[in-house]
Amino acid sequence: MPSLEEIMQMAQNAQAELQKAQDNLDKIEVEGQSGGGLVRIKASAKGRIIGVSIDESLLVPSEKTMVEDLIAAALNDTRAKADQAAAAEMQKMSSTLPLPPGFQMPF
Repeated sequence: MPSLEEIMQMAQNAQAELQKAQDNLDKIEVEGQSGGGLVRIKASAKGRIIGVSIDESLLVPSEKTMVEDLIAAALNDTRAKADQAAAAEMQKMSSTLPLPPGFQMPF
């Protein structure tokens, strides 16, 4: 059984690794889309929006409502992909840490 000092050191190491993994999430890019690719949103796995692309065929006043709906759908698709990428990165990070059995990382 590890000593309290060893457990504290493991927790500090885990916290440092968690911070490093969190920082890496901003470097992972995902792209969501809607309307068969008419609207594309790029974001980091941390959720920062990097760019928006709207097909010029949608840029007519009569398509305003559809464009708004497609942007919302593309943002939601991007958010879901960012969440998946973040979860995969955090799972990868937590599997490499030497933690005591039963220890749960607070994601």
